[in-house]
Amino acid sequence: MLALAVLAPAAQAATTPARPVYDSRGRLVQTPFAPVAERPHLTEERATAILLRDDKITAWLKRYPRQGRVTDATFEKNRRDWKVGVWWGKAGEIAVGRVDDRTGAVTEAWTGPQVAWKMARGYRGAFGGKEINSPVIWLGLCAVFLLGLGDLRRPLSMRNVDLVVLLSFSVSLWFFNRGDIFWSVPLAYPPLVYLLGRMVWSAWRGGPGGSRSVWPVWLLAAATVFLAGFRVGMNIRDSNVIDVGYAGVIGAHRIAHGESPYGHMPVERNLKPCGPKDLEGEVRERIQTNGRCESANERGDTYGPVAYEAYLPGYAALGWSGHWDKLRASHATAILFDLLAIAGLLLLGRRFGGARLAVTLAFAWAAYPFTQYVSSSNTNDAIMPALLIFGLWLVTSPVLRGLFLALAGWAKFAALVLAPLWASYPERRPLSRQALFAAGFAVATLAAFSILLLEPSPAHAARVFWDRTFGWQVSRDSPFSIWGWGQYRARGIPDLGVAQQVVIGMLAFGSLACYFVPRRKTPLQLAALSAALLIGFELSLTHWFYLYIPWFFPFVAFVVLAPRIRRETQAPPPSDSATRELLAAG
Repeated sequence: MLALAVLAPAAQAATTPARPVYDSRGRLVQTPFAPVAERPHLTEERATAILLRDDKITAWLKRYPRQGRVTDATFEKNRRDWKVGVWWGKAGEIAVGRVDDRTGAVTEAWTGPQVAWKMARGYRGAFGGKEINSPVIWLGLCAVFLLGLGDLRRPLSMRNVDLVVLLSFSVSLWFFNRGDIFWSVPLAYPPLVYLLGRMVWSAWRGGPGGSRSVWPVWLLAAATVFLAGFRVGMNIRDSNVIDVGYAGVIGAHRIAHGESPYGHMPVERNLKPCGPKDLEGEVRERIQTNGRCESANERGDTYGPVAYEAYLPGYAALGWSGHWDKLRASHATAILFDLLAIAGLLLLGRRFGGARLAVTLAFAWAAYPFTQYVSSSNTNDAIMPALLIFGLWLVTSPVLRGLFLALAGWAKFAALVLAPLWASYPERRPLSRQALFAAGFAVATLAAFSILLLEPSPAHAARVFWDRTFGWQVSRDSPFSIWGWGQYRARGIPDLGVAQQVVIGMLAFGSLACYFVPRRKTPLQLAALSAALLIGFELSLTHWFYLYIPWFFPFVAFVVLAPRIRRETQAPPPSDSATRELLAAG
């Protein structure tokens, strides 16, 4: 009996839940055992003073006057620590941290961008998982990319310089992974500006010419196959799904069930909880208006309709539980478009440069670490470049060129800046060619936006689409470009809002000018100018990220890796049909 009396409390404790338990309708059915609360050891004033003495917090607060500074400290019983925030004027919350109540140690200290943006805190593997962020794998891919594509016989060739610049974004990413945003952001601009100038120069004067890798085609082909399998394996074995990929699966679910994604994303506010609290004390899983228990992703409807329609095959095959779980449909979609990009580059290279260029371009995508960064993050950022690659492959068909550009533009709006350029290929006349381009663009646009007809009022659905996409994107703040730093109102941090408007104006002028200049365009010039416009678009963004590098990468790779084609040289041998097509287009 004594043994039973001793074991009974232990058995009861083993069956007592650590968190509240809810049924499928969100009703509370069981509560955890609540021990008598301990009184905090520290006072609010003491916890605040400890955080303010932290070196990181002190260094950042020196950028703000003491006058107008407000602090707030809250004791959180479940964590046995204090959450301390510092506020100042229009800048809002400028620092936040946590102080352990028992030891008085500062366990977290976040300043500037890190306050509102968890992705700025340098959490290991937050994007792509641990494998792709491993120095061994990342530097290994960099080495394979450079050795496989470089001109090893001429180390100082322009081709090698271009390849090194493409890899130099890794320096910025290294600082980002450490949470050093005020270092990582500026370091992304030199390679972007270099590549912009390089592409404009290439469009004006031609490609690098005469330089190529030393490896035989069969070896590059074998390496490409191996790398493609390695990429798929890495995605399956160790990758994560960020909110972008999660939004795609939600959107596909909404479309499959007769709803437009816009305005129908799962939310947290004013809905019954149906899951546990996270580490921040928030319940993300709520009973939505459709009666399902779903994890929230309130701002997931900021992309074009194709960004959700592209997930329909993956959703149809693998479904979605309603929770932010393994999201196999997101993995499948990321892998699909990654492989489609490789296949498209094979076709593109085969058409305009034969077997060597085909394998070289495919190898470039497969070995480039930033394309794997997209795959391992399971985002929608491979959809647009994959569609544009096929559009460039079918460039001589105005209808298909317009169709693929529209699909790409309604996946990621950046591609829309290419419309004047692609409409004028290979030249502005005859106008019938532009009419065919416009027809292909219109057909794809109508097909993409047909999901708005799922709503009772398509006109209202169109307004919701505008508000949730363009309306929100234009007004958003972000620390991941130099343009967004003015929001911190801190000494030594520039406010470049006016300069951003100048850059946007230059981008708009450049996009329109590409319709007229050059008067007659070759495929090489089309690729170079497409890359330049996409890079210019990224340079103007308030919110820029490394996942956007693959948007322009295929065009840069085509320009850098394709053999130079001189229009003034003699006609090529009849057997070289691909080169003859390039010359004819010029």
